[in-house]
Amino acid sequence: MQLQLLLSAGYVLGCAYRSAFPVFDVQRLCLVDSWLSSVSIGRSVATTAELCFAAQWAVLLRDVSLATRSRPGLLISRTIVPLIAIAELCSWYAVLTTSNSGHVFEESIWGLSAALLVASLAIAWPRSRPALRPIIAAGCVIGVLYVVYMFKVDVPMYWARWVSDLDQGRSSLSISQGLADASGRWVVSHRWSDWKSEVIWMSLYFSVAVWLSIGLIHVSQVTAPALVRPRHPAFQPS
Repeated sequence: MQLQLLLSAGYVLGCAYRSAFPVFDVQRLCLVDSWLSSVSIGRSVATTAELCFAAQWAVLLRDVSLATRSRPGLLISRTIVPLIAIAELCSWYAVLTTSNSGHVFEESIWGLSAALLVASLAIAWPRSRPALRPIIAAGCVIGVLYVVYMFKVDVPMYWARWVSDLDQGRSSLSISQGLADASGRWVVSHRWSDWKSEVIWMSLYFSVAVWLSIGLIHVSQVTAPALVRPRHPAFQPS
């Protein structure tokens, strides 16, 4: 539970900062005219927060997998954070170069990671204790909804932006140019037309996802007792 608490704190605090200083990264748009709204700072906070959130789900899957003696689940629990770390690198590429191709790969990896999580929880279901089943079911439902949203809405949105930029002949920045640009340029905008495409994901990100993160702290109180039961001697989690 203590680990979940620390990871949740990292995510919640990151979301609190980003909701106070929202930034539309590639376009360098912000609502607050301050160096705190710079893309480089916002993306750094987001990277830390998102790795914490991914780690929360990895810990949950690990606990469920240990409790149900699921080798596939245990293996996948160890791949979630590395996958999200790769997604964060893709995000940084998109933010620095202003090429939405990075976001296409980033969001695809997030969707894939969620799909692997759902598959792992589904595999663990038949051997789970009654106390764990509501948690597994909830995780599967949330995961499926997330995967559908990512591949039906989010990934196509970034793909469309990328294609549009290519059609218009819009050039990208180099990494070095992007570092300077993301650190020192921000444009204040309060126009709905500039922000409307970001409202849905930002609203869900800074509300529903935050409550999910906090909820995982309490979920750990249920999964922890399940781990104390004797495991089959043939099952070696390491």
